[in-house]
Amino acid sequence: MSDTAPVPDDFICFAVYSAGHAFNRVYKPLLSALGLTYPQYLVLVALWAKDDRTVGNLAETLLLETSTVTPLLKRLEGMGLLARSRDPADERQVRVRLTKKGAALQAKARDFPSCVDAATGLSGDALAKLRSDMLAVRAALLKASSQG
Repeated sequence: MSDTAPVPDDFICFAVYSAGHAFNRVYKPLLSALGLTYPQYLVLVALWAKDDRTVGNLAETLLLETSTVTPLLKRLEGMGLLARSRDPADERQVRVRLTKKGAALQAKARDFPSCVDAATGLSGDALAKLRSDMLAVRAALLKASSQG
């Protein structure tokens, strides 16, 4: 056992946590120009990839609880970026669709990923490897946490 007590930087979880905060600092001015928060942006990114989803499907895609996604959706709906409605085939389901304004916002955010990628200072190959490794870590952690 080491005589030196660990510091936060010794933990992989802190490295990931603090990197997430650093990413948010890079995204903040980009998203502020659109009047969005990072979680709101992620909802829109998911809808730009595949529009007309259920709240449950969005929550699953974003690895969030529906109780967390619903307030985000209400706020985005209030901004005129999406519309929520009951599914006529199953009234228990709420469907989420982009409005024209929400769909048009995609063009304004098109360069955000490349701006953030550039801010990391990593090459494209290094970023791809890091992303792949992080997705593998996430999958392993989710599997481990579900076996408890």
